[in-house]
Amino acid sequence: MILVVHGPNLNLLGVREPDVYGTTTLEDINQKLSNEASEMGIELESFQSNSEGEIVDQVQRGVSEEVEGIIINPGALTHYSIALRDALAALDIPIIEVHLSNIYKREKFRHKSVTAPVVTGQISGLGADGYYLALEKISNL
Repeated sequence: MILVVHGPNLNLLGVREPDVYGTTTLEDINQKLSNEASEMGIELESFQSNSEGEIVDQVQRGVSEEVEGIIINPGALTHYSIALRDALAALDIPIIEVHLSNIYKREKFRHKSVTAPVVTGQISGLGADGYYLALEKISNL
């Protein structure tokens, strides 16, 4: 099973700063991911929370055999959550970090990802397509 984890404020996609994040909603992304996973014969589960602890709890599910890979958009947690970084580092499964916007072209504080050094790869700046590319890639790892 592939676990998709959406971090803080991603529940506001389509409404929050559409000039930065686009007009695609989280529901749209999850539905398309689910459809694509189904076509690929992959079980997929999506989760979103604004709570760091709940996100860490979900990521820790990857310690079990149940989760074979994680696609994660940590949102703002990308830049400061050592707890999330440590949870990701504990896993021995493929992990793709996704960002809708190019975090390296934005405010300076967004240029640092504390999670990037412990994930398999990162996709940044391709909008919702980043999630679909991550699913394609993680299915081949």
